[in-house]
Amino acid sequence: MAVRADLNISLDGIASPSDQSPENPMGEDWPRLVAEYTATRTFRNRVLGDTSGEGTTGMDDDYGRAYFEEVGAEIMGAAMFGLHAHPDDPDWQGWWGDEPPFHVPVFVLTHTPRRSLEMAGGTTFHFLEATPQEALARAREVAGGKDIRIGGGLDVVQQFLRAGLIDRLHLAVVPIILESGGRIWDGLRGIENDYDSSAEVAESGVIHLTFTRR
Repeated sequence: MAVRADLNISLDGIASPSDQSPENPMGEDWPRLVAEYTATRTFRNRVLGDTSGEGTTGMDDDYGRAYFEEVGAEIMGAAMFGLHAHPDDPDWQGWWGDEPPFHVPVFVLTHTPRRSLEMAGGTTFHFLEATPQEALARAREVAGGKDIRIGGGLDVVQQFLRAGLIDRLHLAVVPIILESGGRIWDGLRGIENDYDSSAEVAESGVIHLTFTRR
């Protein structure tokens, strides 16, 4: 059972662009940051429900497919679920649609826990206020010996990295410069010394960096 995380980052390390607004909560830079991933056949099928077989293949799709494989539970932040969009609506079901792409139990870290939400396709969202260690213990109870994915956002991944809890970190480095926003390595000086690293360059020009704990 491995604890793993995947993020798209820019050449200057930005994983969370700073140009979000109420009118555009993801920001104009976000589509640029994830363009190669969202173009893959796996993303189109697994996230958008597109069964046409359309989408790019090759290395980006290989990593996209691996993102979902052998995962028994997921941990994410409240913003990734979409709680900030309707914080006072107890019936808000997030922005992942009626059948979210996870198909496993998902633990949403939040300061305002609410009742669990069972969705179609095997995804159940559990909302809890917990430390990374506590959330990981809960996820291990239901993961069935499979991997646990730290889905994001950036702050949640950094918390788990600082706590020494991530076994494998995959970064898709997109050849763009964003200049401002949340950087993956902020506050993590020297953490690369705990990992072995490898790199592959996809046909799209995206560099896939993998850090595996020694």
